[in-house]
Amino acid sequence: MGHLELWTTGIPLPGLAARLAERFETQGWDGMVMPDSQNLAGDTYVGLALAAGATRRLLLGTGVTNPYTRHPAATAAAIASVQAESGGRAVLGIGRGDSSLAHLGLAPAPVEAFARYVERVRAYLGGAEVAFDPPAGDGAPPPVERLGLAGAPTVSRLEWLSPSVPTVPVDVVATGPRVIGVGARMADRLTFAVGADPDRMRWAIATARRARADAGLDADAMSLGAYVNVVAHPDEAVARRLISGGLTSFARFSAMHGTVAGPASEDDRRVLLDVKRSYDMAGHFRHGSPQSAALTDEFVDRFGVAGSPERCVARLRGLLELGLERLVVVGPALGADRQETARAAACFVDDVMPGLRGP
Repeated sequence: MGHLELWTTGIPLPGLAARLAERFETQGWDGMVMPDSQNLAGDTYVGLALAAGATRRLLLGTGVTNPYTRHPAATAAAIASVQAESGGRAVLGIGRGDSSLAHLGLAPAPVEAFARYVERVRAYLGGAEVAFDPPAGDGAPPPVERLGLAGAPTVSRLEWLSPSVPTVPVDVVATGPRVIGVGARMADRLTFAVGADPDRMRWAIATARRARADAGLDADAMSLGAYVNVVAHPDEAVARRLISGGLTSFARFSAMHGTVAGPASEDDRRVLLDVKRSYDMAGHFRHGSPQSAALTDEFVDRFGVAGSPERCVARLRGLLELGLERLVVVGPALGADRQETARAAACFVDDVMPGLRGP
């Protein structure tokens, strides 16, 4: 096993982002992601910039942004600012959008639009000139030519980028085969959100490698990671309760459009579809959500990692051996018992983290 990156999840709430980042760096985490969901939390880029000022080595990423709520130039400028302020520690994590768009009355962006956005944001981050792509429809601004200026830009480019600051890597977060393919072909990093079942992870990795090979790229030259729901706790029943709220949110991604992405047993397929049918966005990532009732202990044990530190280390090592370089650990759900949540967090840092980094 090569160098392992262990990431955790923070939240960009005013007054909290910097404190969380400082705590995570002290605990030994390699990185922290913050969600970009404007109706549920503060601005992710403000949070990441504050975190950059409070830390020295912690990697900082969006977990995740989307291709709709910001123009690609605005997204590139925001994460490039974090990159400059942090001394090169930023990562742009991006997916099709979920809660950020749901709270605007929208479903995730189409895959074709997502791929175009990734292409354009990478061009901006690389300092390239990007052709204008004016919005259409009622209320869209007219072309700049309407102003009759003596001179005006003919293309778009981030003029202020410094060549001394490394280009921000783009990390596509993917569940289904089409988005996995976009990430494999177009991104610097690819992070799966398919659960912790080894068969599903093998499928995701094989899908990515096949997409790269079909595009004429080196199938093995990818930086691969995974979001994994993990709760370490000596009481297995408590661990399952703590993990359930967040696990349903990730499980839903695998059945979001009514069909199950990736391999699954009939029992697991039934649970995934039940989660999809019962999903209430008001309980998104929250403990005790209505969708949590769809879970079975057997499904939790396959799709997530819950239980003793020894069990968690063994499960996570098994995933890493498939070819992953990093794990983004999603712990207890929001609103879960604070005392048990703190115990689980300490259990991971004190017992699981050393077990993963050891020989």
